[in-house]
Amino acid sequence: MQNTKPSSKMFLDIVDELRLMIKAEGIKAGDKIPSERVLAERLQVGRSTVREALRSLELLGLIETRRGEGTYLADFKKHQLVEVLSTFVMQQPKSALDVTDTRIIHEKAAIQTICGDEQKRNLPVWEGLLIKLDEDGEVLREDIMREMIVATDNRLSLKIWFILKQYSKVPYELMTEGIENDIVRSLLKHLIEGNVSEAINAYDQWIEHIEGEDKE
Repeated sequence: MQNTKPSSKMFLDIVDELRLMIKAEGIKAGDKIPSERVLAERLQVGRSTVREALRSLELLGLIETRRGEGTYLADFKKHQLVEVLSTFVMQQPKSALDVTDTRIIHEKAAIQTICGDEQKRNLPVWEGLLIKLDEDGEVLREDIMREMIVATDNRLSLKIWFILKQYSKVPYELMTEGIENDIVRSLLKHLIEGNVSEAINAYDQWIEHIEGEDKE
């Protein structure tokens, strides 16, 4: 029987292992990467976990799937979205507030989309995050929000969100802690149940808590 790691293993862990494998094997843009089954065996994780990671990478334009042929490493340098938005951020005097407002719009839209779609509400990643909270007592903030954006299956929104996050002052690179865990747990549970108003309310509490850290 295949020895798989827990299903709660996070996106960044899988992506990092994929990155190291691609570098070690000299896989270049345009080259085919191993199949989902092979990756699951080599990385010792479940195929559903690999599938979610590959889906995220494809949404970002880092890999591309060709029907009947397989999955290939894409030439991400062709994408100019980063340069375009970066130029806007650097040139506009009000850009910091615009970045924050736009990021929040994307995040709330993601929550609304998930709550309104039974299939997206039933994705295993939400239970995985809850398990991680219960077992580890913390979870990376970025993991939570990124998975919500990924779940919308909106490639452009995901790319924009990554850039907005980069220029935003919200500290998503930190782990959740204390009362924040209760807020996040509430957000995830309402997300699973499709309670959009309650989920948005929990999100607002979460962001207020995070932003309050900078004022202490």
